[in-house]
Amino acid sequence: MTHDETLSPAFAAGVVANQAERRAAGLREFDYIVCGAGSSGSVVARRLAENPAVTVLLLEAGGDDVAASVSDPLLWQANLGGARDWGFVAEPSPHLNGRAMPLSMGKGLGGGSSINAMMWSRGHQTDWDHFAQETGDAGWGYQSVLGMYRRIEDWQGAPDPLRRGRGGLFPVETAKDPHPLATAMLHGAADVGIPTFADPNGAMMEGSGGAALCNVAIRGGTRSSIFRRYVYPVMAQPNLTVLTHALVTRILIERCQARGVEVLLDNQRIQVRARCETILSLGAINTPKLLLQSGVGDAAQLRRHGIALAEHLPGVGQNFQDHVMAAGCGWASPEPLVPRNNQCEATFFWKSDAQLDTPDIQAILVELPGGVQDPGAPLAESWKLLPGLVRPKSRGTITLTGCDPLQPIRIEAQALADPDDVAALVRGVTLCREIANGAAMAPFNRGEVAPGNLTGAALEAFVRESAATVWHQAGTAKMGRDAMSVVDAELRVYGIANLRIADASIMPRVTTGNTMAPCVVIGERLAMLMTATRVGARSGVHAHDGLPADEERSRPVEDALGRC
Repeated sequence: MTHDETLSPAFAAGVVANQAERRAAGLREFDYIVCGAGSSGSVVARRLAENPAVTVLLLEAGGDDVAASVSDPLLWQANLGGARDWGFVAEPSPHLNGRAMPLSMGKGLGGGSSINAMMWSRGHQTDWDHFAQETGDAGWGYQSVLGMYRRIEDWQGAPDPLRRGRGGLFPVETAKDPHPLATAMLHGAADVGIPTFADPNGAMMEGSGGAALCNVAIRGGTRSSIFRRYVYPVMAQPNLTVLTHALVTRILIERCQARGVEVLLDNQRIQVRARCETILSLGAINTPKLLLQSGVGDAAQLRRHGIALAEHLPGVGQNFQDHVMAAGCGWASPEPLVPRNNQCEATFFWKSDAQLDTPDIQAILVELPGGVQDPGAPLAESWKLLPGLVRPKSRGTITLTGCDPLQPIRIEAQALADPDDVAALVRGVTLCREIANGAAMAPFNRGEVAPGNLTGAALEAFVRESAATVWHQAGTAKMGRDAMSVVDAELRVYGIANLRIADASIMPRVTTGNTMAPCVVIGERLAMLMTATRVGARSGVHAHDGLPADEERSRPVEDALGRC
């Protein structure tokens, strides 16, 4: 079924009727339970549901995605801080001058892909090769991932058969008819020695950096969320049940095997069983929270909260990473800016230190004022060029505050805790000022609002005071082979059979650039692995397209899959 066909009133009515029938049929048992309908969970649910012989339950704690603030690319910021945002806040930090940083995260069908800025960023070649090295699995390497991206994308730009695909489920295009400010920024980047590219996800993501117009998840002037493109077209099928306002509060673990989940639905706690596997796709904050609530994590932490230990995995909630930007850099415009596309149409990746091998800074041109205001001009007459860290060294933690699943999680983000991160971001601010105050952007620059010509300690203080998240939390249930790893190369939770994780929490380190596209790859990769494992279990052969995982830790899961 094409996307256009799903827009018809008849199809929408069929979805409503089918989902009502599915719920009326009961929620006792399914083959697969996917927790979280975001950028990874939506992919996994779709791919599993493509097999009519299996039943799939997709659970989402938030509500639907029917709102102008979701569909209209110009309104994406209206979702931040509202009902479609989990509204997490990190602990006050001395590294941010005592501030508590808000950490928005998508809540509702589509997750972050329904409220984000719609930027599609593939991740640098070295990111994926690092994943392969950490896991010992070539299937996570760049060459393998390129093949996945070609299958995922319906690319609407210049042909690049090696790196871009056409005809996939997800539409990707270069920002159409961009604001002249965006093209001026590219010229300004070139003036300081940053090469420009036609495609930020082509050769640019294999080298030392560059500047380009952004790839955006927009088609026909409407946002393309992962849920709308992957799950909605199959919601009329009898083997897929999608529940909103369904908060997963606990994984049902019996004798080191996940047997389903406990869900808070309509103010009642119900248990739903999974005959085969349960997949967590709740994001880098809620996934470790649910694991800890279910007894999977550091034994000492669980003991403090009176939670029975199911498996000692000290890495759960550790390794928290996020892209952080200096959000206060702004310039006054001679005239009001008429918004276009997603209002973030141009970007560059570059190195804060010439001795680095790959970019560690990403700057985004933001064509709306946010908090930047020239005292002598209306708020609508300003713009930003915001540098952010894409290779942060700082690491934080996620820990419980109590045993009740409804209690808040404690987030010690530790943004800018590492002095190297501060130094890199200071250099990023200096670079953005050089570009924005240069000749190419002069027609759009009525004067710098902030930070001005600060140096030394004053500039560092500005960076700490204006630092803000780019909403790319990752790493808190990382895959790998060391003692702090939570999942193996096939995303199976160590020590707990029939339980896998697919979201940004499994990243050993956060990818370079926006994380939506890598999360889609994570979902696709898990779907491929699960299909291969099912085939291998039936035939007696373990199907795998990369290097073998640790046999001793993997065997309980394979045995369980064989029974499934």
